[in-house]
Amino acid sequence: MPEEDNKWLQQKFAVSHLDDKSFKSGTGLRDYNIHRDLGVIEATGGMVKAHVVRTKEPCKKGDTGGRHKHNVNFQFVYMLKGWQTMWFEGHGVITMKEGSSWTQPPGMVHEVLEYSDDREVVEIIMPAKFDTIEA
Repeated sequence: MPEEDNKWLQQKFAVSHLDDKSFKSGTGLRDYNIHRDLGVIEATGGMVKAHVVRTKEPCKKGDTGGRHKHNVNFQFVYMLKGWQTMWFEGHGVITMKEGSSWTQPPGMVHEVLEYSDDREVVEIIMPAKFDTIEA
């Protein structure tokens, strides 16, 4: 079995229950968000990050981080609550709402344009640690 496949076999069991105190500031890319780690980073030895992201403060148009891309192998987002308007390279402006999901290919330039005060998403990223590059 290839060594990379062997890493997948070394995962640990993890459970995460909702607790509003588990949402932390300063653990993500943007100051306007708070994050709740779902225990997947530790369970997968850093191969995968799964977290819930909530809006911490009202949207300030023009102060949402600008166009950027992530050096990842995989990125998936599912909207739990609220809405978020995004710009995606090659696809233009799309408004995501409760129940919407999207998968971004590695290196896709994108930008958060606007979001609701109650926005909440689940994001799954591989690997857990990655670089963000302003575009």
